[in-house]
Amino acid sequence: MTSFSFSDGQPVHHHKPTTAVILAAGLGTRMHSGLPKAMHPLGGRPMISHLIETASGVFERIIVVVGPDMPSLEKAAAPWPCVVQVERLGTGHAARMAEALFGEGDVAILYADNPLITADTMRALLSTRRAKGTSLALLAMRPADPAKYGRVIVENGSVREVIEFKDATEEQRAIGLCNAGVLCASSDDLCRWLGDVRNDNAQGEYYLTDVVALAASEGLVRHVEAPAEELAGINSRTELATAEATLQKRLRLSALEAGVTLIAPETVFFSADTIIEPDVVVEPNVVFGPGVTVRSGARIRAFSHLEGCVVGEEALIGPYARLRPGTICGRASHVGNFVELKATELGDGAKANHLTYLGDARIGQRTNVGAGTITCNYDGVFKHRTTIGNDVFVGSDSILVAPISVGDGALLAAGSVLTEDVEPGALALGRSRQINKAMRGQEIASTLRAKKENG
Repeated sequence: MTSFSFSDGQPVHHHKPTTAVILAAGLGTRMHSGLPKAMHPLGGRPMISHLIETASGVFERIIVVVGPDMPSLEKAAAPWPCVVQVERLGTGHAARMAEALFGEGDVAILYADNPLITADTMRALLSTRRAKGTSLALLAMRPADPAKYGRVIVENGSVREVIEFKDATEEQRAIGLCNAGVLCASSDDLCRWLGDVRNDNAQGEYYLTDVVALAASEGLVRHVEAPAEELAGINSRTELATAEATLQKRLRLSALEAGVTLIAPETVFFSADTIIEPDVVVEPNVVFGPGVTVRSGARIRAFSHLEGCVVGEEALIGPYARLRPGTICGRASHVGNFVELKATELGDGAKANHLTYLGDARIGQRTNVGAGTITCNYDGVFKHRTTIGNDVFVGSDSILVAPISVGDGALLAAGSVLTEDVEPGALALGRSRQINKAMRGQEIASTLRAKKENG
């Protein structure tokens, strides 16, 4: 099976374990939200989860620094340990909160609002740090708009310091190389430098960037230049939308490279955990929510929405179909326009082609479900199951009131309301006998028209 996913890589193992410290205590006030910044979704999962997944493929240990009263963030970080930054006194202060857990190997400081850093970039950071004579390595970028990023000052191939924009001269502001904030050093060195960082600035905060100048005064500091789209921070809804666009571009490319046909790639939206096998065709304007697997040869037609479901080989879904969590569509099954399935198993070769709702149901192989069919699965308090056997024909506009079971080969007459089980092979009719009253329709129409004309 070929699939694509957001993260890649395997942990880099050395004689001393490597550690990634993720700073995630930010409130995200510019998001105008009560949700911790690191918990805002990206590709269907919290941004912190992206960074943890990628980092766990490179580093052997992960520590997450959270703020007080952030249980959702601590849950998302599990099973990795969290430490709490009670007072938010800057990035240097946040890094110091994790010192006791640094271990003995190299330590990298990452930011939860940089969730798009790739495993290759993380490996390059570690490799650069391990180069002979290098005391510290940091990530840098060249954004199209340097804005107010700190500038990385390089002399003779070595980073001398990072100058914050507000402190930079006009000449320094003209430098295109900008600081991404991510750095890596040995545990001993990093602890010592963090202890030397001072808060004698206008904000009264301890800045992690001050570590660079301290390291440069002792030895060689090198930088790794990475694409700006990987390293740009997410501090607002606008920046979150930009990051989502970047992620979707990656996921679409991964799908195409894995053998998936996207007829209009820019209109298809994936979740980070979407699994699509080769030879699947995805038509325009399809949305994949979390937890979707699509097997080889299936076709997802336009304007469909899938979430928490499995689509079998050679299945045909849509257009305008909705597959909700718990749904399994079997091999060569059909789900047509304006059909919704929830917690339903649609057997191999079964069809529900038009205007139908199937909830909490099991539909057997080769069964045909007619237009307008509804499984009434909810009584206002409890959910109930509908079970339909193999080779059943369900006539249009049928209503099956669960719990109910229909045996193999049964035929359910169109327009029926069924409340009792149907034995195999039976014909079930659940409708009143038709009565025609001669001319009565014309009399009623005449009466209504006269009433309308007389006001």
